[in-house]
Amino acid sequence: MSRYVLALPPRGVLLFTISIALGFIALTIASYQLKTNTSIAIDGLSGMIHIAFWSFLIFIASRTEVRLPIQAAISHVFVVALAVAILFPPWISPLLAALMRFGDKPGSGTYVWYKDVFNRAQGGLATAVAAILWHSINSTSLIEIEGVIVQPYIAILVASAAYFVTNVGVVAYVIHLSSGVPIRKVWHENFRWLAGSYLLLSPVALFLANSYQTPLVGGWGGFTVLVFMLLLYFSRFYWDEKVKLEDSFNATIDTLVQALDAKDTFTRLHSERVAAIATDLAQVKGLDEADRRKIAYGARIHDIGKVGIPDDVLLKPIRLTSQEFELIKSHTTRGAEILKPAARYFKEVLPIVLYHHERWDGRGYPEGRAGDAIPLWARIVCIADAYEAMTAGRSYSPPKSPQRAMQELEDLAGDQFDPELVKLFKGIWLQDPIWKDREVFLRSYTSPVPSLDLPLPSRSESGSATSPKSG
Repeated sequence: MSRYVLALPPRGVLLFTISIALGFIALTIASYQLKTNTSIAIDGLSGMIHIAFWSFLIFIASRTEVRLPIQAAISHVFVVALAVAILFPPWISPLLAALMRFGDKPGSGTYVWYKDVFNRAQGGLATAVAAILWHSINSTSLIEIEGVIVQPYIAILVASAAYFVTNVGVVAYVIHLSSGVPIRKVWHENFRWLAGSYLLLSPVALFLANSYQTPLVGGWGGFTVLVFMLLLYFSRFYWDEKVKLEDSFNATIDTLVQALDAKDTFTRLHSERVAAIATDLAQVKGLDEADRRKIAYGARIHDIGKVGIPDDVLLKPIRLTSQEFELIKSHTTRGAEILKPAARYFKEVLPIVLYHHERWDGRGYPEGRAGDAIPLWARIVCIADAYEAMTAGRSYSPPKSPQRAMQELEDLAGDQFDPELVKLFKGIWLQDPIWKDREVFLRSYTSPVPSLDLPLPSRSESGSATSPKSG
């Protein structure tokens, strides 16, 4: 029998989770005090059936989520929760939103109690805010425009916007606390592209509530709601397919990288080791987790352009002629051309592919950039690539010892390499990271036991099963 250990999150995450839970409880109690007129009575067997039906819809919606790039997921819970806020007294919807979210089971290998508490509390909090606003606006005098009562439409737009801001704001902040990624970047990566569809879908809640109150089929509004919920889930595929499309691009590029590494035993796992080195260097440089993931990915595909270099040149066992070396140098621009059709997905890592052979003194390629004109991420990968290549060796050049490679980096600091980054690199190197010795890295990488020093997972792996959930 396995023993369950009560793990604690970082202090900031724990305190924020507690504050969100307390806020949810306080607003639910406050909403109970509101005097409202709702069309559905919650007493008796009929009321229990109504609540059970909408509880079921919230449960199903919470189970059909889409993973987002940075430690989060989104679902259609918000549409159902808003419909419940319209139909029932305002304290019902936040309770259902919190209680009917079910993810991993307690005691399972992927269950994390504080993430479960956070997901329930933030969902309940956002729903409570929306429910209070909806009922407060509708309890005022009627608002008419040219004889048309527009109050419900104003109320749902205000409630929807409040739900969105509360939900996304809370989730973005907890991701910031747990990962160190700036809130603005969390918004840009996870939610910016969702905002439009998210807000446009929210008035559907009003339609669902009205359909439930006015049956169109079989004398029960639930049939109409179920039909339109099925149609609603087609919009989910837009979100899901966008994420899957990015993953498919990543998988395709990964396959090309693996094929490239398989050509030459000297470059076996070259890109993976470069990614591991670059990730560590980016961390000591002070870059956040989101940037480190992108740098790791860019490092893994930095040599993708070599797939277009003939094998007799790429694998030549003796030194290259000047003409052949020019062909090898073209792998930077070739790589950028390969990724160009999918530039919208790779735009942030394209500079790594294109500029990782530029030199600090301006004598590199392909553009002869110098100093800070070379993108930082490319300068980081440049050092990682050089150290890996020196310690791996090539068919025409034996591998150098880690000590000798480190010395060459220092000798060339200010000429070939960014001198500040070389100093930071040496600080890591002196701590004997797993990538310092190539053979140790290869043994560790192929071991069935994962190592914390391995490259960070790609975007497709970044969302855990217990990530904070939006929606």
